[in-house]
Amino acid sequence: MATQLSEWTGEGVRLAEVDRAIAQLRASTAGSGSQPSLRTSVMTHMAWIPEQWVEPARAALSGMGERHPSRSILLLPDPNAGVDCIDAAVTLECYAVPGVDREVCSEVIELRLRGGRAKAPASIVEPLLIADLPVFLRWRGEPAWGESEFEQLVGVTDRLIVDSSEWDDLPYPYRHLSEQFMRAAVSDISWARTSRWRTHLASLWPDIADVGEVRVTGTAAQAHLLVGWLRSRMGRPDISLDHVDAPRLESVALDGVPVPFPPGDPPIPSDLLSDELDRYSRDPVYEAAVLASLE
Repeated sequence: MATQLSEWTGEGVRLAEVDRAIAQLRASTAGSGSQPSLRTSVMTHMAWIPEQWVEPARAALSGMGERHPSRSILLLPDPNAGVDCIDAAVTLECYAVPGVDREVCSEVIELRLRGGRAKAPASIVEPLLIADLPVFLRWRGEPAWGESEFEQLVGVTDRLIVDSSEWDDLPYPYRHLSEQFMRAAVSDISWARTSRWRTHLASLWPDIADVGEVRVTGTAAQAHLLVGWLRSRMGRPDISLDHVDAPRLESVALDGVPVPFPPGDPPIPSDLLSDELDRYSRDPVYEAAVLASLE
């Protein structure tokens, strides 16, 4: 939990003002005769957050700074505003570290991009990226495939994090997603939610080698990714999917036979995002599952 919280806000700001505000907030963490708190960022974490996703995004980010010291840049597009400007809020979250006499701080920079400023996000974030550190992009909702905002941000990103349970008309958007595999390492929080089931199903091999149909009660993303994983790992594109819609992954049946529920509790949203921020390389098993889900 943050032991110190400092904040600055401004309307119609320039990026230089944001940069100065960060420096001033850091300087303010020093007591009389002491040094400012440490910045030990391990990444720049960007997030593209349309209005309907703002509160869930803030909830998922809560407490992330302690586990992943970083500079978080939250981009809130407002393209229909009647003015072209940037409104900003900068928060410094500081955490006590046992055995260290200085706190470790993370920065959260929230930028509301109004009017035409929402059309050029890369030029806005690039001056704020921390040099020589990886850049992660969390895109809330389905990406605007092919549109300039998405193309620009992927162009400055090392890892793209999505949650395909936020998308409609699956599995068709996976074709667009697969086109990003050579541009950035891709993570999918829906894929992470299937981890316990994948481990459990793998333990049933080779008894499941001849399965013909998989019935999944869960989100469409979980269903398509799980059957895509089975198709790709088993070399069986003929395995069919029977999807029963549910808000979470509730059950799996193979050829009508229910699979026992795997042990453990499902992870919470902030833990899922935290785990994805620990990954730096491509996931060939996930990529193969995405492609096989389209078969």
